[in-house]
Amino acid sequence: MNLSGLSLRDLEYVVAIADQGSFVRAAEHCRVAQPSLSAQVRKLETWLDIIIFERTTRRVIVTAEGKSFIEQARRVLAEARLLLTIGQRSDRPFGGTLRLAAISTLGPYLFPRILPGLRKKYSELAFILSEGLTGELVPKLIDGEVDAALLSLPQTDPALATAAIFSEPFLLACPKGHPASRKGGPTWDGLDVEERLLLEEGHCLRKQALAGCSAPGRANRLATSLETLKYMVAAGEGCTLVPALAVSERDAVAYSRLSDTTYSRKIGIAWRRSDPRGSEFSALAGKLTQIANTFDVELKATEGIG
Repeated sequence: MNLSGLSLRDLEYVVAIADQGSFVRAAEHCRVAQPSLSAQVRKLETWLDIIIFERTTRRVIVTAEGKSFIEQARRVLAEARLLLTIGQRSDRPFGGTLRLAAISTLGPYLFPRILPGLRKKYSELAFILSEGLTGELVPKLIDGEVDAALLSLPQTDPALATAAIFSEPFLLACPKGHPASRKGGPTWDGLDVEERLLLEEGHCLRKQALAGCSAPGRANRLATSLETLKYMVAAGEGCTLVPALAVSERDAVAYSRLSDTTYSRKIGIAWRRSDPRGSEFSALAGKLTQIANTFDVELKATEGIG
């Protein structure tokens, strides 16, 4: 089979349909007319002699053959983006632009602290920042939509290389006057199940919080963000765990430190192993660790952390 019948644009169409779940939305995403996109995908299916999408009046379903094709298409597109990166490289670090993402329980609190130091170190570098859940950021990183991501470690995907930056402790946040806010009061694992407030499914911080207790609370004891969690605590709804960087003097809650090292997370940076800029990412990790050592909260350097 001659490869001249296959184009990267065709692969982009197929991946967009899979991601958007709709030919119409995929066409909007790819900025092409929907009939043109549909015709091109149908032409591709005919050329390959497979059906990638099962089309119904209500939704688009990926076939078994289609799933395998789409997985490979993602890899091909990621490698093609690397070719573009290599072609665009210059004497400037990361080719002049770094697309850096962070998990949503970290980004809003970490970015303001690291950007001044990064801009001083990389004066010619343009930073494109974004946030999301771990389950969203890892696929984007692997697919080449972002260059690097700040995440909780460990990350086990073999496609990723990682470097630890710092360890961030959690603080117990309770309503003012709550017994847990007093010396000798109950800690997180000693609280009643109904008093524990958690983030919704998908947040790695939720898993870390559950690792420190025997059982989760009710489904309605959940919040969509750390700031919402703090509002719920201030309203007397219960207690929660808050990462040190997210703690503010303006928070209307009572914070107490937890001596158990279980209540912490290791923060690191991840990038694709196949990215030819590996040495640059390692250097960036070193700079981030150096910056973290200057934070005005009690963090722990990654050196020596098991």
